[in-house]
Amino acid sequence: MSTDVLIVGAGPTGLALGIDLARRGVDALVVERAGELFPGSRGKGIQPRTMEVFDDLGVLDAIHAAGGGYPVGMIWQNGQRVGEHRMFDPVEATEDSPYDEPWMVPQWRTQRILFDRLEELGGKVAFGLEAVGLAQDEDGVTVRFAAGGSVRARYVVAADGGRSAVRRALGIGMTGETVDPNPTLVADARITGLDRDNWHIFPPRGEGDGFLAICPLAGTEDFQVTAQFPEGSSVDLSLEGVRKVVAARSHLAPEDVTEVRWASDFRPRAALADRFRDGRVFLAGDAAHIHSPAGGQGLNTSVQDAYNLGWKLGAVLRDGVGEALLETYEEERRPVAADMLGLSTSVHRGEVRRGEATRQLGLGYRESSLTAETRQAPAAVRAGDRAPDGTLGGVRLFDAFRGPHWTLLAVGVEAPELPGSVGVVRGPAQESYGAGLFLVRPDGYVGWAGDTADGLPRYLARAGL
Repeated sequence: MSTDVLIVGAGPTGLALGIDLARRGVDALVVERAGELFPGSRGKGIQPRTMEVFDDLGVLDAIHAAGGGYPVGMIWQNGQRVGEHRMFDPVEATEDSPYDEPWMVPQWRTQRILFDRLEELGGKVAFGLEAVGLAQDEDGVTVRFAAGGSVRARYVVAADGGRSAVRRALGIGMTGETVDPNPTLVADARITGLDRDNWHIFPPRGEGDGFLAICPLAGTEDFQVTAQFPEGSSVDLSLEGVRKVVAARSHLAPEDVTEVRWASDFRPRAALADRFRDGRVFLAGDAAHIHSPAGGQGLNTSVQDAYNLGWKLGAVLRDGVGEALLETYEEERRPVAADMLGLSTSVHRGEVRRGEATRQLGLGYRESSLTAETRQAPAAVRAGDRAPDGTLGGVRLFDAFRGPHWTLLAVGVEAPELPGSVGVVRGPAQESYGAGLFLVRPDGYVGWAGDTADGLPRYLARAGL
């Protein structure tokens, strides 16, 4: 069997990449070693920038319908409510940033939405295929599976998690640290005796105890139970084990935990792959970077890896752009992942609050070799920045950007003649962009900006347009 792109792993990263490639007409196959999609809530926070990505990928309405906002934290002591805790610094939505705060959707539901969208576009996921080895040459990669058989692909993307078999087969190391040596339980449970209007927080009662947090999972009847244990502890993931820790650290009785639907344990780490590419194989998501969950950055950074790589693979495989474009994936995404790892660790340690930085709207690629800023006096938005939403000439910009194409904004200047594959929006100078020409990449970042069209043809030629 052969395909243009083989994506190993059907988590949020692999499914988002599959969607992006499917809408570009790229033949791609997603393989997953498990027999079904991941069943737990693990990565439940979708940051505003990822909401914008989901808008473009056609799943935003389903994501909105499946989740809800984060509840206010409620601190308990001795069975009494003693105070509120705001998880996030408040931010107001604006015209250029319409999604203001994280949206809670359990990871299993996000994956189901992405899976359904992939199938709607004609994409495929093959379950029960565990990659155990690969060999690559000048023309492609052959991936072998534990059950026998293999798939030949022009490119392979490892989206198979923090213990990535593909990364290990390539011999790519990860550099990192233990963020917290204390093991942590996370479980999806049915619980009575608690309201669903608050994220319930039970601080440690004494020395050697860990915290307990019980968060209602938006759009479900479940609560996510999180409990920290002393270093070296063995975590009991059974119903009785979860009942025991909940009863010991809260005012709830053991029988108030009526069901455990999924449970896992982990030790928070931060690690970054030494490189994101080896020949025709790319690392994305947890295979490339492992975060503490405290900052809500892991799933979001992972989806945006896929969003960065998808249009580049499509340009090479379908539009005839040179393979040098693919070199910019690691160039752009590895520094971002490193920054987000530092942010996640700082949030975990209480050094930084969740706020502007964790929303990921300020991330960009100003230093990328794909970025060209040619204006004499750039305004707030520069080449390499995320292209803000807003209205230009009566057109909502996110509506104009939506889809797998490039878009030229002519803001207060004349627009040159362009190939039909490039969308064009014209309008007067405005606050966010100022004035000038802005060529917006398929992933919503400004690739080129100029006062006039001088230099634009060269950039378009480089981009294969």
